[in-house]
Amino acid sequence: MHPRGMQGSTPTPVRFCRQDVNSLPPSFKAVVDKYIDSCYNELRELSLKIHDCPELGFEEEYAHKVLTEFMEAHGFSVTRHYLELNTAWRAAWSNVSPSSKRSVRTIGFNSEMDALPGIGHACGHNLIAMGGVAAALGTKHAMEKCGIEGSVVLLGTPAEEGGYGKVILLKRGAYKEIDVCLMIHPTPGPERSGTTGSSLALQTIEVEYFGHPAHSARAPWEGRNALDAAFVAYSSISALRQQMKPTHRVHGIIEGREWAPNTIPDYSKMRWLVRAPTAKEVEVFAERVKNCFKAAALATACEMKFTDYPPLHNLRQNDELASEFTAAMELYDRVVFPDKGEPVDISTDFGNVIEITWPSPWLCDPDSKRWR
Repeated sequence: MHPRGMQGSTPTPVRFCRQDVNSLPPSFKAVVDKYIDSCYNELRELSLKIHDCPELGFEEEYAHKVLTEFMEAHGFSVTRHYLELNTAWRAAWSNVSPSSKRSVRTIGFNSEMDALPGIGHACGHNLIAMGGVAAALGTKHAMEKCGIEGSVVLLGTPAEEGGYGKVILLKRGAYKEIDVCLMIHPTPGPERSGTTGSSLALQTIEVEYFGHPAHSARAPWEGRNALDAAFVAYSSISALRQQMKPTHRVHGIIEGREWAPNTIPDYSKMRWLVRAPTAKEVEVFAERVKNCFKAAALATACEMKFTDYPPLHNLRQNDELASEFTAAMELYDRVVFPDKGEPVDISTDFGNVIEITWPSPWLCDPDSKRWR
């Protein structure tokens, strides 16, 4: 599907000419395989460099440097700090004849870069970065060797982990020119396998409680305890879990500032993630979670402030492209499990790129405990 085919919130399908991978000449596959094999060592080194220098969202300066230099060295035109995002970037290449009078397609890929606090690249974004690079390089090489006209764009997308990097890039027009966009994501599972399933929609909610300080022993009745508000809210959500659907998730943390045991805390903050299979279900479920926050504020006589973040949509695969991906993986003796309507229990900002998104296959690492 193509973003230029969108009208309002209703997607208009854009048809692509289907090319069965089994009908491609053997030389095409051989060209791609030989080239990617020749790049294996430098691609692995690229992945390890990013893995060994984990950076949080919007702080991926080292990854930005090594990835842009790598793409530039391989013949791509690189735009650093793309669309006023310091660690975003764009690498582009075109093969268009000067005499060509027809419009050509643009295929896009994504390379994520950010790590998680405390546990580094446990989500494998170093592999996503390397996978996007490999796909862009392989596509470029095959188009050159086989005389295929078209353009390739690789986007370096920062801050997937809670920073909504792709949502920001989408709003700023990064995907306008792209006809079809793909990315991969590592996931635990059987060796040499993958899936083209969906993901959970997500809503991040931040709530702050404002109370009044007092001495905990001398005059506690003068205080309004913002920490109590957080704990009442936490307990209320724990009670809510009994009525949650098995496909729904809610989880969060409590933060504070300048707390001391002999002082009534006058401030607390909670950050919660609400997940469900679809954006509509998240919207309904999030209201029930918010009611827990409101009840806690009322019970403790604290002021309350909500901060809503952009919702992340569930990933909706393009069946035609997912089918082609499955057929291609079978050529390499890899098993791809089809979408059975049960989303993978994670969320991604790739679901927002358009209402009906492009394939984002989940690839299983032979050793899922080591995302390297």
